[in-house]
Amino acid sequence: MAKVPAAARDGNPVTDSVPRRLPRLEDVAARAGVSHQTVSRVVNNHPNVSPGTRRKVEVAIAELGYRRNSAARSLVTRRSQIIGVLGSELSQYGPANTLLGVERAARDAGYFVSVAALREVTRDAILDAVRHFLDQSVDGIVVIVPHLETLAALAELPIGVPVVAVGPDGNDTVGGVKVDQRRGAELAVEHLIAQGHVRIGHVAGPQDWIDAVARAEGWRAALCSAGLAADLVTEGDWSAGSGYEIGRRLAAGRRATALFVGNDQMALGVLRALNEAGIRVPQDVSVVGFDDQPEAGYFSPPLTVVRQDFEELGRRCMDMMLTAFQGGDGPRTLVVEPELIVRRSTAPPAP
Repeated sequence: MAKVPAAARDGNPVTDSVPRRLPRLEDVAARAGVSHQTVSRVVNNHPNVSPGTRRKVEVAIAELGYRRNSAARSLVTRRSQIIGVLGSELSQYGPANTLLGVERAARDAGYFVSVAALREVTRDAILDAVRHFLDQSVDGIVVIVPHLETLAALAELPIGVPVVAVGPDGNDTVGGVKVDQRRGAELAVEHLIAQGHVRIGHVAGPQDWIDAVARAEGWRAALCSAGLAADLVTEGDWSAGSGYEIGRRLAAGRRATALFVGNDQMALGVLRALNEAGIRVPQDVSVVGFDDQPEAGYFSPPLTVVRQDFEELGRRCMDMMLTAFQGGDGPRTLVVEPELIVRRSTAPPAP
């Protein structure tokens, strides 16, 4: 008489104690009716595969539940397929969307992203995060820490993998990818000058930020080039609250007929403060923001802005990284051009 397993006698399902073998590349090839080289090309997103063949392989991968063995691949290629991203102020619209742009571009190139967010921007915090990435054997590091001391801290450590910083110009050890912040500010001020404004103030971001300094320089340069005074500048902290408080002071002074604001969030606060003071935008004061966050077109009135292309910024970061992986000797600085988007918050000054 056959012996009945105890689990079956108790009414529980019987499970096979022999572990099921994970599907391999050769299994996918057999299921799809192609060579294992073809499966490898599909898995690694190689362009030289016909759409029909690619579809067959993808179906076989889904049916078998195949997963690429990253550990084995790393032994062969000597690459982890991981990019470390060091970030700070990731609650801010600009850094957050720069991170998303880098992550999408990395994924498109076949890389995963490991993120280390700094609670505070100090030399020791930056160096500790870099050492953490090196312990993970990352293939490269993207730095989204838009503070002036970042490059100095990175120069202290022999990193050994390509490093790309977002914001500053590159140097011999660190590549730089940036939106031309100074040119963006010039576009904003030139637009206001063309409309006839001669008293143009600037609500600046924190001056320990690379981007804020560049935007203030662009504002000043455009005014000086037109022979206009550049003496109306106030520093905020990027938040709508700081824009609101600055807007209340500017409304009381009424010294400017136009304002170039360092980001859209502060511009939102400025618009509310002016509205509460009975100052009409753009009839009494024109306002230009910076970034073009999704809500900017729905402000009251819709906000004229300088737009940053964060998707393109991410692509340029990965372009520089991939060039370095291949031993290329490309440019140390890549620049993304900004774009002026004119909406209803700007108009010629009232007579």
